[in-house]
Amino acid sequence: MKKYTYTEKKDTRSGFGDGLTELGKTNPNVVALCADLTGSLKMNEFEKNHPERFFQVGIAEANMMGIAAGLTIGGKIPFTGTFANFSTGRVYDQIRQSIAYSDKNVKICASHAGLTLGEDGATHQILEDIGLMKMLPGMTVINTCDYNQTKEATIAIAEHEGPVYLRFGRPSIPVFMPKGEFKVGKAIQLTEGTDVTIVATGHLVWESLQAAEQLEAQGISAEVINIHTIKPLDEEAILKSVAKTGCIVTAEEHNKFGGLGESIARCLAENSPTPQEFVAVNDTFGESATPAELMKKYKINDEAVIEAVKKVLKRK
Repeated sequence: MKKYTYTEKKDTRSGFGDGLTELGKTNPNVVALCADLTGSLKMNEFEKNHPERFFQVGIAEANMMGIAAGLTIGGKIPFTGTFANFSTGRVYDQIRQSIAYSDKNVKICASHAGLTLGEDGATHQILEDIGLMKMLPGMTVINTCDYNQTKEATIAIAEHEGPVYLRFGRPSIPVFMPKGEFKVGKAIQLTEGTDVTIVATGHLVWESLQAAEQLEAQGISAEVINIHTIKPLDEEAILKSVAKTGCIVTAEEHNKFGGLGESIARCLAENSPTPQEFVAVNDTFGESATPAELMKKYKINDEAVIEAVKKVLKRK
């Protein structure tokens, strides 16, 4: 099995900030809007270098979405930046009516998603956002796994026509993805395996790779697939893998209702019914603790992936 290693840890939000900085230099139509969280979203360099293309709207997220929609009419490519719960739940009506329904070319960029927001607690740890956004017609939904992938996704979505939800996180995590592999809507197979397919997104990709290494030591061959684009889903990659392995585990930092796992369950039900286990938060809110403590308690770490694999293997 191919081994993935890392030499540094970086937060995915820095990947967004660096990608936006690069876009500022290369694409004059890119504009950025932030809701009083410039530092947290790592948008400082864009603001510094392009003050005429940066709009600080304050704590007025709904207004930010309306402004962004309006800017597209003049040919601009707006990137909005705030925390994931403010990027979706707080402004869902504005996104639905002004952006999705109108098919506006807005890039909704959301940091601090999921439980790994950590000590800020349940009110900020949104676990429903993927479900909210994937149900909007025409909305592309992307959930990146490390710094490299987040930077590449940020740059790529500027060229993608239509509304996009880009989800990333707060903590520093391993940088392990090779550069140059990101393509909207295209899954990335990280390891080859014959016994079980593990499909993961976001922070759970690294956890799944760690699980796969431990499983290999136990004689279990796991195929790990990185699904960064949840919508549109790369169904071909999923179906090809399960045709070989005969069972699947889905892993995500999201409520098990409405996330990646349900999208894959629909794909399998329509094409090739297959035993599936879900590694996700089980219909609950989070709490205040460190990211590692929360991932362990809510069973969204490498240990949970291994447990799910052993369970699904018994159902083959």
